[in-house]
Amino acid sequence: MQWEVVIGLETHAQLTTASKIFSGSSTAFGAEPNSQACALDLALPGTLPVLNRGAVSRAIQFGLAIGATIAPRSIFARKNYFYPDLPKGYQISQYEIPVVQGGTLSFVVQPRQGEPYMKTVRMTRAHLEEDAGKSLHEDFHGMSGIDLNRAGVPLLEIVSEPDLRSAVEAVSYAKALHALVVWLGVCDGNMQEGSFRCDANVSVRPVGEAKLGTRCEIKNLNSFRFLEKAIEFEVRRQIELIEDGGAVVQETRLYDPDRDETRPMRSKEDAMDYRYFPDPDLLPLAISPEWIERAKAEMPELPGAMRERFVREYGLGEYDAQTLTASKALARYFESVAQQAPDPKAAANWTLGEFSAALNASGLPVEQAPVSPPQLATLLARMADGTINGKTAKDVFAALWAREGDSVDAIIDARGLKQISDSSAIEKIVDEVLAANPKSVEEFRAGKDRAFNALVGQAMKATKGKANPQQVNEILRRKLGAA
Repeated sequence: MQWEVVIGLETHAQLTTASKIFSGSSTAFGAEPNSQACALDLALPGTLPVLNRGAVSRAIQFGLAIGATIAPRSIFARKNYFYPDLPKGYQISQYEIPVVQGGTLSFVVQPRQGEPYMKTVRMTRAHLEEDAGKSLHEDFHGMSGIDLNRAGVPLLEIVSEPDLRSAVEAVSYAKALHALVVWLGVCDGNMQEGSFRCDANVSVRPVGEAKLGTRCEIKNLNSFRFLEKAIEFEVRRQIELIEDGGAVVQETRLYDPDRDETRPMRSKEDAMDYRYFPDPDLLPLAISPEWIERAKAEMPELPGAMRERFVREYGLGEYDAQTLTASKALARYFESVAQQAPDPKAAANWTLGEFSAALNASGLPVEQAPVSPPQLATLLARMADGTINGKTAKDVFAALWAREGDSVDAIIDARGLKQISDSSAIEKIVDEVLAANPKSVEEFRAGKDRAFNALVGQAMKATKGKANPQQVNEILRRKLGAA
């Protein structure tokens, strides 16, 4: 039987406010346990929550970015459950009326085999809520400690429709969502610190079946690699279970990266288990059109608008523009290069090629790259004016990346890398190559094109790669044609 995978993601993005969503406590990461938990966070009697306006503005900006509806009136509710790291016995969240409703997110999927394609996922909602604290199970001699620094940290929970059909699509979606919230500045995206984490709802059904299968939720996946591996294991588990005559049970599961498997955590709760009801301490959230306009005015240029502008202003193809705008930092780097270099398309090719490859190999973020936009623009200018050729340019780039010099021109001069463009000098070298390789000349005359490439290679080798390749080709063809 052929199976179809159905995946929806619930993503928690920590908002970049300086204080918590309902108290004035700091949200800074790494403080001593319980040093950033005030009386409200501790749920002491008599304390009352006050909504953080900055958290709402960030939620509005995210909603605008995905083309969602911003609810003019939304409600906060109490989600009741009892964990030690939730002192109140409930979490303040939004249930019936979320602040962000609907919207879509489009992104490129690069499958393991085949061509990349565009995918659009429908968004169900995004709602504001507070985070819980953290239970600590180490170094307490059989007991658990509780750190309430995270209690009350503002979260935007972003829920997708079950539109994803593979682990690769799910990771592509998560990366696109991560890039968007970081682009907007509403979340710092630090997955190691828990600022961006995903829950994956996974089910399978026979191909052609309209009814959804029983889903399992995999909680707290804090890396793209773990997200992919957890989904792949869960898909295999569910298919094998059904094919062996069993049935999938709706439950919450955890991913164990050491064993590369998911395991049961608890039976999956439904909304009724949480006994939602409107929080009597918080008034309905009213968002005026003026507030939405203010939030919109503070937003940066969105990736889609920038992508269209790159195609229009710089003559880029859709795929290159899409890839460049997948990261705000990379897009800014490219545009800075393109504004200074003679050819924007060459700027795009080098940004996506040599520059991105060097970034990946070194593990550096764009902001810490050793090669600055002015340096790369100068390098491209030296290629365009014939000072160096493409091969030599890669050598200069490598020297810049290794911090073996700050100036493109200084590296070229110090290493004697200037391209040989003197026709008479190249012609002399070509004559020597033809005289030394009569077999290749005969093979070329017999119709073997590879022989011509071999002669070009010999000429470039004789000049240590410094000859102008176009001139070498032209002179060789003229000589061979005249011979």
